[in-house]
Amino acid sequence: METIQTLFAITVLAVLGEVTYLVVKLPRQTARGKQGRPILVDTSVLIDGRIIAVAQSGFIGDTLIIPRSVIGELQFLADNADHDKRARARYGLDVVSELQNMPHITVEILQDGSKAEEGVDERLLTLAKKYSAAVCTIDYNLNKVAVVEGITVLNVNELAQSLRMAYLPGEKMLLELVQKGQDAHQGVGYLTDGTMVVVEHASKNIGQTVEIEFIRSLQTAAGKMMFAKPVEHRPQIMQQQKPAGKKVVTPLPAKVPVAYHTDRNDRHTANKKQQRPSQRPERERNGNASKRSPKKVRSSVDREASLLDLVDRQ
Repeated sequence: METIQTLFAITVLAVLGEVTYLVVKLPRQTARGKQGRPILVDTSVLIDGRIIAVAQSGFIGDTLIIPRSVIGELQFLADNADHDKRARARYGLDVVSELQNMPHITVEILQDGSKAEEGVDERLLTLAKKYSAAVCTIDYNLNKVAVVEGITVLNVNELAQSLRMAYLPGEKMLLELVQKGQDAHQGVGYLTDGTMVVVEHASKNIGQTVEIEFIRSLQTAAGKMMFAKPVEHRPQIMQQQKPAGKKVVTPLPAKVPVAYHTDRNDRHTANKKQQRPSQRPERERNGNASKRSPKKVRSSVDREASLLDLVDRQ
């Protein structure tokens, strides 16, 4: 009888244990199935640390899986790298501990070995394909390779880029002012994404579209807000300010000495032109004289020859 009672008690305990397991484990598995695919965390994300703020905001609903090879790489850098890399690697290990202590975040350590012979990046791609997981990284090259392999990538840099202000201080745009601001001199307009823009000294332009220049931006828990000022166009003032500081130059016709010298030069050239015709005949005469002189010589020789002929004949 004692043996039967003992077996019965063991059977009851086994059934209770199995029921307890089903009650505890099955809801978790169903919740994970609803949450979607797991997320493999890269070394670069842990060293960066911004994943803590993303996790605290509640936007990470999936399970974060940190491979043991990633922790091994952090340990290697913390032991053997230079001072800066050691500090960053130790900070990455602290990030892992802080993620594990968050109550609404599920963090699991995947025991894939403390060292990846083929490299941590290659190991992450292999694990992502095996478990149909996404890869959370800020490594540019790993991001490109994962996209080529058809793996979903969660990049913290892309998230920060999409959440930054659409316009930076110093940029200009046309904005329609629709209402007054908190102060009497302010005008308020809205960007296409709903961001409120407060324009200083623009209450008189309400209902108009004016060109504004952004001054600063403000990010709060209630949303983001931008401040701007209207752009003033003053073309006449700018034209009057350009000659300022330059020497006044008198107009050229008012300079008498210049006109005097030009007249004198003109007179000198005119005299030269008048003198040239008188000189040309003399040159021509001299030239003609030089040309005619041989004819005169030839005529005298002919005369002498004719005289000699006459003498011979007589």
